[in-house]
Amino acid sequence: MKTYFTNKILVFSLIAGFITIISCNKFENSKIAETYLDPNEPDYGFKSTSPEWNAKIHLGRVLFYDKALSVNNSISCASCHRQEVAFADNVAQSRGFENKLTGRNSIAIQNLGANSIMNIGFEINTPLFWDGRERNITSLISKPIANHIEMGMDNPEALIAKLNQLPYYKSLVQNAYQVDKLDMTILANAMVQFISQITTQNARFDQSKMFNGTQLHPLSALEQQGEQLFNTTYNCARCHHPNVGPYMSEDFANIGLDLNNNDKGRMNVSNSSADEGKFKVPDLHNVALTAPYMHDGRFKTLEDVIEHYSNNIKANSHLDNRLQNPDGTPISLNISESDKKAIIAFLGSMTDYKTITNPNLSSPFKSR
Repeated sequence: MKTYFTNKILVFSLIAGFITIISCNKFENSKIAETYLDPNEPDYGFKSTSPEWNAKIHLGRVLFYDKALSVNNSISCASCHRQEVAFADNVAQSRGFENKLTGRNSIAIQNLGANSIMNIGFEINTPLFWDGRERNITSLISKPIANHIEMGMDNPEALIAKLNQLPYYKSLVQNAYQVDKLDMTILANAMVQFISQITTQNARFDQSKMFNGTQLHPLSALEQQGEQLFNTTYNCARCHHPNVGPYMSEDFANIGLDLNNNDKGRMNVSNSSADEGKFKVPDLHNVALTAPYMHDGRFKTLEDVIEHYSNNIKANSHLDNRLQNPDGTPISLNISESDKKAIIAFLGSMTDYKTITNPNLSSPFKSR
């Protein structure tokens, strides 16, 4: 009997050890060779006039989609910022290199205020991330790469050494920067050049406002009704200010999602209690594509978002004063079902289908 139990324990221990080994190695040493890099450099609009700038954009695109930037070759920037959903993610929390969940919803990276004129880059600093902890896009680049949940590559020297061993980077870097090897400065600069291409000026909302007010692409009657409701009747524009092109919001707001703030938001950055539960007011371009919504992805649909403002704003002690009645209680907009449909139609007019289908913004890596 003793031998039986001893053998049983031994077998169980071996099985448990085997499972542990599999679990520990599940996300290690993923093969990069499952895909190959398309050798062609497309024309991003500058190939004839500024080939070096064109090459920088292309290098940034390769880096953005390269899973080799993660510690185990499992995650790229594009894993959490997917083109088909306006470079956001379609889940509440994204999965990192060890299959762990990120703490917040992946915010769309579009119209970030980075622009380039020929080979001289300039950046308009604006708060980035949900809590605004970065204001410069170049310095933002390394943060997800080094994050212990997202990509896990917290040793810049090891990252650069790893990338420089990949055969395709030598020619890409030579074409773009006339040097033989990547470094962190080149990596960040090139990725900014690519991210600067992710814009939304082709949305019908934008097109309807261009050309000195001559509406070549006017909004429909329902969309125009929604715009009026959004801007005037319900004054959603008190926080959101839909603009043509880059939306450089400096605004943060506590919108009463909860009575108490589990995530302190902006307060973690500013160390000011006045910022408790505040999060960045996002760009509404492509908002119809970027569900789920809010910093924690709690709302699955735009209908859910509008219903929150209609009837469900909580009496949070740090609630934004724009969402309070004169007596300090939360406002209830009581938006009718017909008005909700019109507002959602208006928000849909901000969808730029060229952004989500542009092949020059898609992955340059192809399956074998």
